[in-house]
Amino acid sequence: MDRRKFVKTAGVAGLAGTAGLLSACGGKAGVSDCAESTAGPAAEAIEWKMVTTWPRDFPGLGTGATHLADLIGKLSNGRLKVKVYGGNELVPPFEVFDAVQRGTAEMGHGGAYYWKGKIPASQFLGGWPFGLTGNEMNGWFYHGGGLEIYHEAYAPSGLIPFPVGNSGTQMGGWVNKEINSVADLNGLKMRIPGVGAEVLKRIGGTPVNIPGAELFTALQSGTIDATEWVGPMNDLAFGLFRAAKYYYYPGWHEPGSALEGIVNAEAWASLAPDLQQIVETACKAASMDMYADFEARNGTALNTLINEHQVELRAFPDEVLDELKRVSFEVLEELAAADEMSGKVWASFKAYFDTIRGWTEIGSQYFLNRR
Repeated sequence: MDRRKFVKTAGVAGLAGTAGLLSACGGKAGVSDCAESTAGPAAEAIEWKMVTTWPRDFPGLGTGATHLADLIGKLSNGRLKVKVYGGNELVPPFEVFDAVQRGTAEMGHGGAYYWKGKIPASQFLGGWPFGLTGNEMNGWFYHGGGLEIYHEAYAPSGLIPFPVGNSGTQMGGWVNKEINSVADLNGLKMRIPGVGAEVLKRIGGTPVNIPGAELFTALQSGTIDATEWVGPMNDLAFGLFRAAKYYYYPGWHEPGSALEGIVNAEAWASLAPDLQQIVETACKAASMDMYADFEARNGTALNTLINEHQVELRAFPDEVLDELKRVSFEVLEELAAADEMSGKVWASFKAYFDTIRGWTEIGSQYFLNRR
């Protein structure tokens, strides 16, 4: 299969496929209704495995992967069935990339920055410090040339990536001491992945990357001094409020973290064209649903953390954020200069950011500051 041809036509095909499905359904909104009305008798089912970096059915992240699998099964009328395995059920969380690449599983779900040792550009592709919001990331992927670059970056590894979800703007993290100055970050041993990890290191901290399921124990035991995870919904689910006193914002390191679904290229090529379209369309639908889930539930979870568990919210001081921003862009430029594909991704991000920045400032940002 010509992957480049697939990439160039992905956006148009996605819209056409979605329109076709809805038209065939007579405008029905329910996925199950749609599947029943558009497909004939189910042929012999193709069975895929999906491995994830998250615990099974963990709120937002794990449930988003399960939702994607369900969508693929329903839209294909059972022709393509996807079984989901949480972290450590089939492979360890950080071995998802390898498992999909070698064909142990046909699909994977996780965060792109986990694979920076294999694809340096991947640490840009989930978002970057002081960068794009979730909505802006979606704009870049689907209408700013991002999806084409995304596919190009993963092609040498025999993988086809799709955006599958976004956590929105994250929280800055959980700490047992107040952060009043840049000096307070010196020596801080903190769980933080991606570019943010290198930024913390440059400032004098010690970054650690461990799976989410291990965070509570590591923080409670003192193995780490601080951790970021996602946001109120996920942090509440892990009980992190029991292991740290202060909850900092904003999530400067992940202002709009895009999650990804990766597909083994040979498994993809073996699918009939309509099944390929179903997988692509399901990825788009699951991506929108996950983002909406985070937006809807984070507010309730934050209220619970504050009112029921007496969590103390703290904003990072301007001095700290200014220095984190300065170092972030220093690191990003260095990473882009060290790797050709990273440079291409970074150039695309900057060009896109320059075109949308003014609109964001006078549109949503200006409005939200006065709402």
